[in-house]
Order: sequence, then C-alpha cells, then structure tokens
Amino acid sequence: MPFDLSLRRALGALALLAAPWLAGPSLAQPSGGPYGPVPKRYEVPQAARVYYVSPDGRADAPGTSLAQPTTIESAISRVVTGDAIVLRGGTYRTGGLQLNQGVTIQPYLDEVPVFKGTRVATEWQALGHNVWRTRWATLFPAEPLGWWHRDREGMLTPLHRFNNDMVFVDGQPLQSVGWAGELGEKGFYIDYARGEVYIGINPAGRSIEITAHDIALHRPSRPVHGKPSDRRGPTLRGITFTQYAYRAIDIEGKKPSTRVSEEPTDDPVGPTPESDYGKEVVGTLLENVTISHCSRVAGYFRGDRLVIRNSLISDTGTEGIYVIGSSDVLLERNLIRRNNVARLTGYYPAAVKIFNQSHRVTVRDNLVIDQPHSNGVWWDVGNQDGVFVNNHVEGTQAGLFFEISKGVTVAGNVFLNNQQGVRILNSSGAKIHHNTFVDSPVLIDRNERSAQGDHFGWHPQTGPDVQARVGHVFEGNLLVASAAVKGPLLRVEQAPVTCGKVTAPMLSRVDGNVYLRAGTGQPLVSWAPVAGTACQAQFATLDEFRQVVPGVEPRGRALPMPDGAVFRSPELRRFELAWMPEGVRPAPVAASLRQLLGWTAAEHLPGAY
Repeated sequence: MPFDLSLRRALGALALLAAPWLAGPSLAQPSGGPYGPVPKRYEVPQAARVYYVSPDGRADAPGTSLAQPTTIESAISRVVTGDAIVLRGGTYRTGGLQLNQGVTIQPYLDEVPVFKGTRVATEWQALGHNVWRTRWATLFPAEPLGWWHRDREGMLTPLHRFNNDMVFVDGQPLQSVGWAGELGEKGFYIDYARGEVYIGINPAGRSIEITAHDIALHRPSRPVHGKPSDRRGPTLRGITFTQYAYRAIDIEGKKPSTRVSEEPTDDPVGPTPESDYGKEVVGTLLENVTISHCSRVAGYFRGDRLVIRNSLISDTGTEGIYVIGSSDVLLERNLIRRNNVARLTGYYPAAVKIFNQSHRVTVRDNLVIDQPHSNGVWWDVGNQDGVFVNNHVEGTQAGLFFEISKGVTVAGNVFLNNQQGVRILNSSGAKIHHNTFVDSPVLIDRNERSAQGDHFGWHPQTGPDVQARVGHVFEGNLLVASAAVKGPLLRVEQAPVTCGKVTAPMLSRVDGNVYLRAGTGQPLVSWAPVAGTACQAQFATLDEFRQVVPGVEPRGRALPMPDGAVFRSPELRRFELAWMPEGVRPAPVAASLRQLLGWTAAEHLPGAY
C-alpha cells in the first residue's frame, strides 16, 4: 500500500535487530528484538546419557564419545527419556525420524547442524530449447483438501501448485509450472506419470536439490522403536530444518498424523472438554530453531505447554506454525516471514494458525512480516482466552484474526501496513487496548454463520452462537492512516441478513482512541447495529458517531494528519508520537493489563508506545 508525503517521515525501513537496550520496563514493547535465532554456544548437557551424532557417523558406532559418533537415525532409535543427542555441524540429508521420548537435541558447542529434506540431483539430460530433465524416485504429488472451492478458486490457483515437491538451484527455490514449455529460468515442471523433473536453467556448475522427504521429525503419541510414549515433548535447540515436502515437524495428539490428502486438524472433533485433549505430548520446546522452505507448514504442534522461542519460521506454504488443540502455549520473540509463497487462493493461509479449541495461547513480542499473501496470526475455531501482546505485525492480509472464539486480549502491538490490522469475526470478548495501527484498519464483524448447514460442519459449534457475539472492548488505541487508506478506520459491521434479528451491540466500550488521518472525504467509523432497515451506518466525524451511538468515544479524538513527523523515530522502530496532539491525555490502565504488558506507569497515552 503506498504512502503519501504526510507519512513519509513517519515510516522508515524495518530494523530487525534494534538495540536491545531500547527495551525495558519503562517502555512498551514491541521490544525491537532480537527476534529469531540468537547465536549461542551449547555446552554438552547434563543428561542420563549423551549420544554424539555427525553427518558422517556410523550406524553401528556407540555414539557415546566425540571420537565415535553415530548417525542421527541410530541415535533417535536408542534414546529414552532424559537422554540427549548432541549434533556435530554439517548437513544431515534425512527424514522420517520418529521419536516418542522426552529428550534434548542440540548442537555441539557453536557448530551448525542443518537437516535437509532434499537430495542433490546430478544426472541431467539436455533436451534442447533450454530444458533439462532428470528421473526422480521420491515425488510428492498432492491435491487440495475436499473443502477447497475448485469452481471458485480453480481459475486463480493452478492445481500443480498443491503438489509438495520443491526444486532449489544454488539454494534458491524454483516455482512450479504447468508444462515444460513455460519453464524459464525460475520454474520447474514434474511429469508424475513418468517420474521426471524438468528445469529451465543449465545445471552445469550448480547445486540442484529436489525434495526427497516429506517430514524431518515425527513425534508419535504411540509406541515406536519398541518403546511406549512417555507423553513428554522433545527439546530442540539451535537446529535448522529446511526443504521438506509437506512439513518439518509433526507432534501428534490422539489422532495419528495424517497424509497430505487428509484433514490434519480434526483433533478433537466437535466441542470437547479441555481435559480430554492436549495431554498426549506435553512440554515441547523449540528454541533458536530455524524452519524454512516447507511446502505446506513448518510444523503441526499438538499438546499442552508448547513453547516456541527465538525461532525463525520462513518461506512456508499454507501455514508456518500450526497449533492444534493445545493449551498454555507460548510463542515469543520469533521472526515469522513469507508464508503462502506459492500464492494459493481459497486456502485460508496464516503465518501462525491457532486452531480447534486451543486455550490460553500467548503470542508475545514476535515479529511477523512480509506476508502479502497470508494472514498474520489467526485464532480459528473454538479457542479461548488468547493473549496477543507487544508484537510487531507488518505487511499481512489480517495482522491478527480472531474467529469463532471466546476471549482475547490484544494490547501493546504495532500493526503496520496491513490490509486489516485486527479482525474479530463471530467471536466474543475481544479486548483491544493500546495498540498502534498504521495504515491498518480494524474490522469487528459478525454474520449469520451457525452450526446448521455450515461448510465446515461442527466448527461454529465451538464458538459463541449468533446472539452471543458481543462483549468487545476498543480503548486507548492510536489509528494513523495515509490518504491511500480508503473507508473507515474502525469498522463494526454485521451481515444484512441479521438486521432486526441480532440487535445487541458488539462492543461494550469504545473510548480514548485517537484517529489521525490524511486526506478528506473518507468516513472515520462504521457501526452496526443502528436503527433502520440496513442497520449499518458510516460516520465522518466522532461528533456524528456520538450523536447516533450515545456513550461511545467520550474521550476519543479525531485529528487531521500533521505536516511533519508523526512518530518519534520509525527508523529505530520507535512509534511514540512525536508530539502531543491537542486534547490527548494519558488514560488509566488496569493493573492486570499493565502486568501483562510489562508496563509500570498507571497511565498511558493512546497506542503501544
């Protein structure tokens, strides 16, 4: 989205690793980083038994000393709860590893182990017309799941984009095409009937890698290697997983992990007590981990007390991190970028998907960027008591999407240049406090969707019913928009079919928000329900809004964009206002919210800073 001149000074280049001393208890977050993996020297852990592994280890080696390392496959088959696997640096071309014990897997000192799901293709035949071909035995054809609307989306997304094979030239991914005649230097084509891969770039002197494994690490909740599951999740530190068809990591719940042709998220099925799921694998930890270039998702994560911290999730397909049916989860200080790289349509992509009755998932101080074809973080279907605080979300479709769920606190975040900063749909109890929205309008809406005749069956049963989609709060936020933003900055809307039938206000409080807008002639707020057959109205000013909807925004301010800097220093990711707008004063912040955000002052200006 382009910015006009009035915002040029307000918006600078993204600093991924802003100085850490800028963060602290006196400042609201986002902290400025570091986000993603932090270089670290890993000492050999104190474990019951340590197995040393190297890319050139021997399967029959004991692996109990650096001098006699074993293979990762052999070590995985031997370990039991409390053991550790220490990885020497280098590339491990492997996959399909199965582990059901609570063990630690980490590097040796500061070495860099990389797990790759590809093999190098060396035998190529030149066909002329700048086309080269090789035979390939490990192919991963796939198709969209049954709920994909082919009649609607088939003319936008070619079916070959759903296949999971990937090809890399000198580490750079190629894009699939429909036939050998449209290859060019950036494409690859696969003839699945003949088992052949075609590229349009001369492979001489280049490293050509093609997918050979559809998963790196599978954590079943059932016996493997002659051992029952101990119900404890693995601890993974300092490892890179890359170039896997389908996904890199899969943590099972009660339902076995699925093939790509099956729905992976139905665990549980239908409204289910929290005590009945999430207990099969508990306490998985990923720290300083990189997962990149997976054709569908970085990982399916099931099980309570999951923690993903300081990790990089990049260049994935339909989702990056996918949390399913899990409670008491923490995602913090991760860098999550470039999801839906194949530009699939009709597949509801999200960099982070929190799905199917997950409770108390906290997403805190993460950097979610570069997602033009994907949503940012999406709580979807039956989730409760989410927390989304101190994050920086930039360049997404919807930065935060909360759907068919109950209770989320959204506070202290910066939303920059998103099609929607926050969207709350068919949910209840969303508390949106002290966020900064820059060219990122807010949408809170509801429609007639219910459990009767829904395209996804039981999904709406897990959230609030049509009449109960209420109780939202929108307070103390700063909304800044350039002239490029059209339409209201705050949209509160409901489907026309519900007019006269669903009459309770969606928001219980709207107050203390500041709206700064460039240009003229655009509405500021839309609101539903209001009196009238359409039950929807738009308002150009806050005074008009207050007259029709009494009690809203008594302390709110709407001001024209100033001619000059809006923020203190966007180049350093400092989104404090550069000046005090007329009539804007700090407002009290509840102690519970201050504790959640790490704020100390009892009062706070509108916005995240």
